[in-house]
Amino acid sequence: MDVILNTLSYFLWVALALGILVFIHELGHFLAARLFGMRVDAFSLGFPPNLFRKQVGETEYRLGAVPLGGYVKIAGMVDESLDVAYEMEPVLDEHGRPVLDDDGEPVLQEKLGRNGKPIPTESEPQPDEFRSKPVWQRSVVISAGVIFNFVFACLIYAALAFTFGQLFTPTENVPVDVAEGSVASEMGLRPGDRIVGVNGRPVEYYEDVFTMEALSADPFRVTVLRDGQSVDLAAEPGLASRLSREAVEVDRAGGETNLETVFGVSPRIPPVLSVVSDGFPARDAGLQAGDRILSIDGQPVPSWNRLTDLITGSEGAPLVVRWARPDSLGAAGEGARVIEHRGAATVYEAEVTPRAVGDSYQMGIALDATAIGQRVEKLGLGESVVAGTRQAASTVALTFSFIGKLVTGRESVRDNVGGPLMIAKQTKEAADQGGGAFWMFVAYLSIALAVFNVLPIPALDGGHLVFLAYEAVVRREPSLRVRMVVQQVGVALILALMVFVIFNDAVRWFG
Repeated sequence: MDVILNTLSYFLWVALALGILVFIHELGHFLAARLFGMRVDAFSLGFPPNLFRKQVGETEYRLGAVPLGGYVKIAGMVDESLDVAYEMEPVLDEHGRPVLDDDGEPVLQEKLGRNGKPIPTESEPQPDEFRSKPVWQRSVVISAGVIFNFVFACLIYAALAFTFGQLFTPTENVPVDVAEGSVASEMGLRPGDRIVGVNGRPVEYYEDVFTMEALSADPFRVTVLRDGQSVDLAAEPGLASRLSREAVEVDRAGGETNLETVFGVSPRIPPVLSVVSDGFPARDAGLQAGDRILSIDGQPVPSWNRLTDLITGSEGAPLVVRWARPDSLGAAGEGARVIEHRGAATVYEAEVTPRAVGDSYQMGIALDATAIGQRVEKLGLGESVVAGTRQAASTVALTFSFIGKLVTGRESVRDNVGGPLMIAKQTKEAADQGGGAFWMFVAYLSIALAVFNVLPIPALDGGHLVFLAYEAVVRREPSLRVRMVVQQVGVALILALMVFVIFNDAVRWFG
């Protein structure tokens, strides 16, 4: 039952994310078409079989059972549905006479060409059809889905910036921890390094070090301060592919596939407590805000990450926690033992049993990031919009840049291209981290959907724009037969890509 519920949760989260994005994309096409007086025959969220359909005015609204896309059927447009009219001829009986229906009208059938296939036909466009409109209007309609996805991502990024503000941590205050055998270790990073430059430019804040923009450099380079000396380090080419493979290995081992774990580097934040929650084991043991954890079960705790690793690894077993408290904060509770006095601080020790909370174990403590000068700045509405737009534009540029690396072979397609299974997995993981992480991933998917659709591939929006550009130059449409063949090729390419990414997802996920 647990397996079924877990699988269902993956499906529900990805259906929600994709449903939102497809609706936004198709809404762009729909509104633009209606703005220019084009008739929209159908608006479908999802693909057949249809679970729901309702006619409202000229448009039939549909809800499909396959939540992997959607479409808007605009009258007079040859789209991925390949729904066009064909030449018709009467059905003849054995004597060569037309067969009539119950109303006395001739029964018609599709006329076949020399190749045995139906012959498409194209009548004069009606005033409310796609083909009757100027090229610039049709271009706007085709582009509207991509534009809506981009604007939607801007709004999400802006809302997140407005809600959570921006985090700033001075790099000079943040020595890093480096995992042995990790990508960071192979790159040359060492515990205690302070990263002060990325790709030849100085960085003031740690949040600007491991960004998508920084990691997309080829090669990715950092400048660190080590023992008072400046040291330049560079990653091997194909960093994205390497990180993708590392993420798969970490996931198979049951670890968290965040950047710190995959890259093997994390900020060394002092284990100073800012919050000790009531009703949790740490409070019962006498810990309070301002305490600094020194060791757990005799193992030194130099950083917050080491502290959380030891708590998680306990699996709920009792831990002997030792901490230092400034004397100005007062004595610890009865459950704590005084170990020694160190200047103006007293060292205490107590047994703490972490509590199981979901899939993790917690003592009820939170770190004090102000110990390294970390701060959160709230942004106004205008500042948030600017920050959101800048982030969305940067993501678009990086996505195109990465596609270029895939095409030229600088990055591995197999290691980096994911499909529905990987999207479902990443969506579920983002949702588990909270609303902020979920919407951040939805914004990224919105950009990815926009970029994919604008590629000049037949059957995608980019393919339609190529046809329109051709028409604008030569002053006439490509023939219907040409458009049909090209669309069929495009649909075949997309189906082949879907088969590849689903198979690739299965291999990466299940080994």
